[in-house]
Parts: sequence; structure tokens; C-alpha cells
Amino acid sequence: MEEVTQPEAPVIDIEDLHKSFGSLHVLRGVDLKVEKGENVVVLGRSGTGKSVLIKIIAGLLKQDRGKCIVLGREVSQLNEKELRELRMKIGFSFQNSALYDSMTVRENLEFPLVRNVANLTRAEINEQVEYVLDAVGLLQTINQVPSELSGGQRKRIGIARTLILKPEIMLYDEPTAGLDPITCLEINELINEVKEKYHTSSIIITHDLTCARATGDKIAMLLDGTFVKQGTFEEVFSSEEERIKSFYDYNFIQ
Repeated sequence: MEEVTQPEAPVIDIEDLHKSFGSLHVLRGVDLKVEKGENVVVLGRSGTGKSVLIKIIAGLLKQDRGKCIVLGREVSQLNEKELRELRMKIGFSFQNSALYDSMTVRENLEFPLVRNVANLTRAEINEQVEYVLDAVGLLQTINQVPSELSGGQRKRIGIARTLILKPEIMLYDEPTAGLDPITCLEINELINEVKEKYHTSSIIITHDLTCARATGDKIAMLLDGTFVKQGTFEEVFSSEEERIKSFYDYNFIQ
């Protein structure tokens, strides 16, 4: 008899997730699966709970009810040591890049390595810093400080700093916010390159339809605390659901 191969469990598995802040119900029974090697875009207006969702995934907030399983572990049940270990496998790309202004690009990238990986030689540190910088196309900036870089360059350096710990999951928070159209296209390309080169699974939080269409294997449309539609970009925006149509019209892609 042929051995039956069991399908791989989702990297992130969220079911019936609820989160409130006082009388404000932000998430109202959210369901979402992220498969290995998949880019999932969580799309919605500002203030719809997108950032709350990734904070729950990272263990920075706890849900009121429902489950949030990341890499096989229920995040809300992990202790501090287990949470730290899980977060080492999750890369965060912050909206503002979160670079240290007083450090050079090299020092910014060295920081997570020195802090989290023991017994690395100087040569090993240099090699890893240069590798991730080259991966984002900015090796020439290694001795510059963040104030000397453009917004798009800072965004790329922030992604490089995240990649240096070789995460299994990437969480991108509004990766194209505040960038000019050409730089937005470059960041979209970089997100796809990261998936191919590092074999990451990703959640991309955005309200940018161009980013969603360019990077998302799957789109999950978050409106009024629930995912009203999931599928490819074309499947989601061919919906007759009035709230989805109005979101598309408001953010119309030229």
C-alpha cells in the first residue's frame, strides 16, 4: 500500500477569534489560515482591527476567545520563555522601519544577531550582515546612518534587519505607507523576493490595493470585525458585497 502523505498544518491557524476593548468589539469571530510559503494580505480600512490581529499572533495581546495557533502552538497559552522562542521565528516589518537613528546600518543589523545568537565570530557577523543587505539591494549603505537614507531605503533596511534571524513567518505592517509610487512597486517586489529566497510565510497588513494585488497569494477582506471575503484578488473584488465594492471604488487603482 502507498503511504498517504498527511497535508501540512497551516503555519498560522486562527478560528473564531474575538477581541474587545471595553465596549469596542474589534474582532468578531475571525477565521484565517496561512499555509507554508503563502503570502496572505489582510486588507481593510484603518481602525478595522488589522494591527490587533498581528499583535495577537505575536503574543503582544491575548484574545478574549477563539484560537490562534502559530507554528503548532496556541499563542495565548505560552509562557514568557516560550513566547520569546516563538518570536525568534517571526519577523516584524514595522510601518516606520524602527531603526536606531544613532547606529549605522551595519550596527542596526548586527544588533539582533549579537543580542540573540551566541558565539558568533566577527567574520560570521559581517558575512550575515552583508548577505541580507545584498538581498535587499543596499550593500552600499552599510556605513550610513538612517538619516542619510530615503524612506524606501529605510524600509528595506528594516526588512533586512528582520531577515537576519531567518524567520519562518514575516508580518508586514503597512509596508508601502508613506512611500512614493515607484518605491511602493519596489517594496512589493521585495516582499515577493523575500518569500522566494527565504521560503517565508507572510501576513501583509495594508489598505493599499496595488500592494495587495502584487503580493497576495490570498486576500482576506476585514470589515466590521470579520473577514467578509477570502480568495484571490480577483475573487474578492468580483464580489457583489456592497462594502467590498465601495472599498474598491474608494481606493480605486488607476
